[in-house]
Parts: sequence; structure tokens; C-alpha cells
Amino acid sequence: MSRHHHHRSDNEQSSPSERYAAFKQRQRHDASIAAQFERTLPFELDSFQSKANQALEQGDNVLVAAPTGAGKTVIADFAVFLAQQHNVKAFYTTPIKALSNQKYHDLVNAYGEDKVGLLTGDISINSEADIVVMTTEVLRNMLYEHSTTLDALRYVILDEVHYLADRFRGPVWEEVIIHLPQRVRIVALSATVSNVEDFGHWISSVRGETKLIVSEKRPVPLEQHVMLQQNDRTEPEIIDLYRRDDSGAQTSVVNTELARRLSQLDHQASRRRGEERSGKFKRRGHAGGDRGRGSSPSYKPERHTPRRWAVVDELNYLDMLPGIYFIFSRNGCDQAVEQCINAGLELTSDDEAHRIRRIVDEMVEGQLSQDDLKTLGFSRFRFALEEGFASHHAGMVALFRQIVERLFEEGLVKMVFATETLALGINMPARCVVVEKLEKYDGTGHVPLTPGEFTQLTGRAGRRGIDTIGHAVVVDHRGFVPATAAALSSKRVYPLHSSFHPTFNMAVNLLNSSDYATARTTLDHSFAQWEANASAWQLESQMASLEQALKGYEQAFVCEHGDFKEFMTIRMNLSSAEKNERNRLKHQLFRTDADRSEAFRALDRKIGKLRTLEQQHPCKQCPDLQRHLRWGHRWAREMRELEHVRNRYDSRTGSVARQFDRICDVLTELGYLSGQDQQDVILTEHGQLLRRLYSEQDVVLAQAIQAGVFDLLPPAGLAAVLSSLVYEARRGSGGEPRYYPGSMHGPIAVAARELKTIHAEVSDCCEAHGMNPLPGIDFGILDIMYEWADGRSLSEVLRGTELTGGDFVRNAKRLADMLQQIAVAEPYLGKDGASLASRAREAAELVNRGVVAYSGIE
Repeated sequence: MSRHHHHRSDNEQSSPSERYAAFKQRQRHDASIAAQFERTLPFELDSFQSKANQALEQGDNVLVAAPTGAGKTVIADFAVFLAQQHNVKAFYTTPIKALSNQKYHDLVNAYGEDKVGLLTGDISINSEADIVVMTTEVLRNMLYEHSTTLDALRYVILDEVHYLADRFRGPVWEEVIIHLPQRVRIVALSATVSNVEDFGHWISSVRGETKLIVSEKRPVPLEQHVMLQQNDRTEPEIIDLYRRDDSGAQTSVVNTELARRLSQLDHQASRRRGEERSGKFKRRGHAGGDRGRGSSPSYKPERHTPRRWAVVDELNYLDMLPGIYFIFSRNGCDQAVEQCINAGLELTSDDEAHRIRRIVDEMVEGQLSQDDLKTLGFSRFRFALEEGFASHHAGMVALFRQIVERLFEEGLVKMVFATETLALGINMPARCVVVEKLEKYDGTGHVPLTPGEFTQLTGRAGRRGIDTIGHAVVVDHRGFVPATAAALSSKRVYPLHSSFHPTFNMAVNLLNSSDYATARTTLDHSFAQWEANASAWQLESQMASLEQALKGYEQAFVCEHGDFKEFMTIRMNLSSAEKNERNRLKHQLFRTDADRSEAFRALDRKIGKLRTLEQQHPCKQCPDLQRHLRWGHRWAREMRELEHVRNRYDSRTGSVARQFDRICDVLTELGYLSGQDQQDVILTEHGQLLRRLYSEQDVVLAQAIQAGVFDLLPPAGLAAVLSSLVYEARRGSGGEPRYYPGSMHGPIAVAARELKTIHAEVSDCCEAHGMNPLPGIDFGILDIMYEWADGRSLSEVLRGTELTGGDFVRNAKRLADMLQQIAVAEPYLGKDGASLASRAREAAELVNRGVVAYSGIE
């Protein structure tokens, strides 16, 4: 009879006391709200999700960093569930309206319409609900207004919190984290960033105990590939970026086969180039050759770049769709759709095409007029969808983007050509992600993708519960080398840096509810200052070393005739005056030649005085002068370095608060603050107006209101002139409209000129107080907004312009929001405030109509 060897389980190996402890722990968990929540889910939670939920239930803040698609939103959903169990409020904040709309629908499906609200600036639905989804700016404004809605608030979810690195909108996240009442627990959801521990420590310093939960495991493994093509007559080839191990899994070693194949294609390109040049020589019949770029010995023939339609066709053949094809150009996305259709590609079946048409027509019905649809190219858009293709970018109106998102989620559209904006949060996972180039245009020039950007893009590849593997495909392109792609695709790839800086609106809102010293202390709590302080310790160490070295040199050059340190200081000041100060005066602008001459005479007097001090100094007579000077020169070099390091240290420590001081100086000069010194600073009536204006040009707007710039403008004219404060041209800026309604001497043109003057004066005031000048204002869509507010159709206002439907709508919404802010600020608008508020309210209604008023919320 054979013997069976039984392996004891872990439970059998543990002691009775350990088994009892484990049993009690399970009992506690089973009785928890977290376990109750888990029982509502159709899947088991990952370890990081369970840990985060437990921390939340225990009353901690949580910061969760995990890859795209890992399931971070489950933790946010638990925070909402927890709030419901405790009968308190939960706010779900997002960086963009599209995310807010999507999350609103998800929560309505889970809890019902009566329990969920939505606030996005232009939309207000059930704002006093227990669960409210909102953009982060809305919450910031509520905090500054001390809204009573916050009284029952206990949980705030900050989705895509790494967005605080965004140069323009990032500071809002820090304002919210700093100003939320201490009783509120925050749930911060972030991408995997390399300094997440620092970020977590900062949140703990501001908000108390914060549990950091990091998961670097992707729910679906990602494989990296490169798409090559010899020429248009051959099929594209897809080659692994990394070598595979014996089990078939990709390693972290770059695939030598890829390098070999690229080398072959380079060689073929060189040979082909040689044949082309040879043919040219023969045709010309002389040996002069081609004097163009090809004749340069440094010119390297380029490999063939695979066509977009060929890439899509190959991915479809390999069953790697649905996919997202990232192209860093709106026009490029639209052209890619056309190229695929012109190549005869069809990615959908007849049944799928019918379903697509039905869904599209249902979503469009009653939303936009036929004229608007025609202007937006709806027929062509729908035809491409039925073939399985779509663009997705900010130049499209929200309705069209939402149609694409729904059809892609339902697996009907197979390839979406998108700009990088799609990478932000929107729930559109794919089997594969294609990246056309490893560089993009950033508004000033072409710059390489960062590891963070590449990770954010490729994070969409691999659908949880559907795909076993996700695929990231880089298309071969000019200058591509495998090492670049490999460097971009590492794990924890990029640090999160603060973009926080005090603003005029932030300053008056802080001073409205606290004294000057408290406001400065509040700003010292920002992540920006935390980062600056964290780097300052290295400078402290450097200063200590330099000071030690200086003491040694001072002992070495001790002189019996006098104070050699004083002698060296005189020499350093003399050298600086003769070189640096004279050079500075040469490049300085003076109002008159007399002022210039006087400045140089004053410098000459200073230099003469220093030379006398040097010549008459007792150390000058020392017989050991040259030996002392050898040590003195070293002392001077280290002293200059110490001054440099001290300046860097001073600029970092308290840097945010110093910027606040400069802002307050400007506000005091312009009449928004009053007080003899920092101890008794208070807001004036103008300061109360500024509190209610949230705009990059907030002070310019407030100054213009006080100066009566808008007093003679009808509602449409008011909308037209104010468009200059919200519009930012995408490519440079002409800054002027095609025409000024009512002529160059009419009230609109006059108001525009007055606004330009006020902008220049405020900008000069900022520079005079050591701040950067204000960003420019742009009147480029003044005529377009006038025509729209005057009742013209979308086709009429966009005819003859380069403005896309999406850009028009976005600027119109921002303009309507600014007009609404003015209307709400009526008590602070001055003696003609009622008239301005009334016209602003009417203008907002004129602007917020038709395609602009579409919100996507049913």
C-alpha cells in the first residue's frame, strides 16, 4: 500500500494563537463597511485596492499611485459608498468636464439621479446632493466663498491628482488640498510617478495621516513593438522592441533583431539614394552632380516611414484592434481618417455599421440643428464611423467626441486617431496603442516625449478582463532609434513637480479670511514650497563647506600690517565695479543722454574711491603681500561662490511667500488692498470685486470695470470685447479681428483700445514690482463672438475663419462663464453696477446657446 505524503497547509503550520488572531482579523474585516462594499462587486479586489479601502475606513487620507487601467476608481467608489453609509457628503473632482460628465453618469447608474449632482462651471444639476461630481476649479471657488454646502462634506476624491503639475491649471489642486477643512478626508488618485513618496509626505504635512498605496503592476501586461516597412510595395513588419526569454515573455533587453533589421533598411535606403543620384548624373551628362541636400556627405538617407493606413491594415490583419493611434496634430488625426477611407479600408461588418448609424442618430437627435451639423461635417464624420474610424481631439465639439467615446467603448469603432488629450482619464481602453512619433510640437518647437507622457499614452493598451496582453506600437519614423523607445518605457518614470504660484485672485481670497501673516504661512504649506525647501538642505550643506574653507584661508593670510580680509573685500568690490557694473550700464536704457552720462560719472567716482582705499590700505605695504594674495585669490573665489549659493538658497526658502508679497504690493498700488503695513492689510471694495473674478486676466478685468470701459457696450458688444480676455490663439497670435463691429471709431473699438491700455499699465506695474509681465490679450475672435451673440448661425460665424467647431465652443463657454461671474458680482461693480450686471447676464445667454449650450447631460 503506497504512502501518501500530505503537505500541511499554512493554517496547520501556524500556532493556535496565530490561527485565532487570523480568525478574529477575518471576523473584523467581514463586519467592516469595506467588506460590505466588496460584496457588491462582481470581481475580487486587488491587494492595493483592499489596503486603500481599509485605510479610508480607519479615517486616513489615501494617496493611490497605480498605472492607467489598474482600477484606482474602485477606491474612489468606496469613498462614495462610505459617505453614503455615514450619511455625509462626498465630492468627486476631475480635471476636465468630459471626465466629470462620464463619472456623473456612472454614479447616477449606481445611486440614482436624486442622490447625485454635477457642477462644471456651465452646468449645475442637483448641486446640494449627497454626491456631487465637479471640476476642481468649482471646489476651489466653493472653498473661497465658504459655501454652506461644505458643512456636511467628509470625503473628496481628487481624480488624476498628478494634473497639479499642469502649468496652467495645476495650482488649483494645491489650493484645494491646503484649504479643505481638516475634517475632510481626501482620496488622491495618481499615475505612477517617481517621487510619489515626497508627494505623500507633503499631503501628510498639510492634511494629517495619509496612507500611501503604490501598485506598479499593470492589470494587463504590456508588450512593446516597432512597426517597420521597406517601401510601399511591401507589407509592414512588426518587430518586438525587447528580446523574449525562454517562456516567451518580453525582457528589458533591446531586441538585436530589431537593430539588425533597421540597419538593413538603412543600407537599402543608402543604396537607393546612390542609384537615384547616379541616374541624375547620367541624365545631366556631366560630372557636376547634384548640388542639393543629397550631395552633402553628412546627409543620411531616411528609411521609408509606414503609411498610416498600412499600419492600421496590418494591425487589423494581426487581430490587434481596437486601437488608439496617437498623432500629435489635430489635422494629422483628420487626415489619417481620410487616408484610411481613401485606401479602401473597412473595419466593420454590415451589422456593426447599422448599429453605429442607429446609435449616432439617436445621440444627435434634437441636440444640434441641421445647419450646425452640416457646418461641422457631420455626414463625413458619420460615414467614417460606419467604416470603423474616428478622430478624437479638442478641435471637435463635445457631442462628436462623446459619440466616438461611446462607440469605441462598445467595440464598434476599431481605430481612433487621437491627440494626447485622450490619454487623460477618459475610459477608452484598447487592445493596442500606436505612437506615431516620439516627439511632439509644444507650441514653440518640436520636443521629445517625456517618459511620463509615453507611459500615459501607452497605458491605454490592454483591456482588463478582455485582453491577456496589451500592445504598444511605435511607428518607425525619421531619427528613430530603439534605445529612445526603451528609455521611455521604464516603470516609475517621471517626477511630479508643483506648478503652484500665488495669483491676484488667490491673494485677495486668502486675505479676505485671514491676516497677512497667516496668508503667508498658508502659502508656505504649498507643495511648491515643500519641494523648494527639500532641495535647500543640499545648499545648506554647500554653504557650510564653503564657510569652513573661507575660515581656513583667512587663517592662512593673516597679516601683521592690517586686516587682509578687509583688503581683499575692497579689491573684489573694485573688480566688480570696473567690469560688471560698467558692463551693466552699457546695456541699460536711460530716458536721456544726460541721465546716462551722470550714471557713468557716478560709477567713475565710486571706482576712484575704491582705488584710493586699496592704495592706502596698510596691507599694501606688507613684504609678504604676494604670498598673502595667493591665499586671498582662493578666498575671493570661494566668497563669490558662497554669495552665489546664498542667493540660490534665499530664492528657494520662502520663495512662494515672497511672490505673494510682490502680488500684494501690486494690489496695494492699484487700490485692491489698503493698510499702512503688513499687519493691518485689508481688502477694499475693489478687492471684494476681484475675489469674484476667476481669470488669468482677473486684475485687468477688474480695472476695466472700475474705469467704465464697458459702460457704453450693448450685450453683444460686451461679449465681443471680453472675448479678448479668454481667447488664446493656437499658433502665434495676430491679436486683431477681421473687423471691429460699428467701425474703428465705434464703442466696441474704443473699448478694445482702452482695454489694451489698461492691460499695458497693469503689466508695467507687475514688472516694476519684480514680477513677470502679464500674458498678452488677443482680440482675434472679437468679430466672431459679436456675430454669434448677435444671433448668427454657426456656419455664418465660422465661414472664412480657421477656428474649429471645438475651439469656438470652448472659447464661447469660457466667455459665458466670465460674463456670469460679472453678473454675480453685481453688488461690487460700482455705481452703474446694475446696468453692467444686467448686460453681462443677457450677453451670457446670447453666447450660451445652440452648440455652445450642449452639455452631454441628459
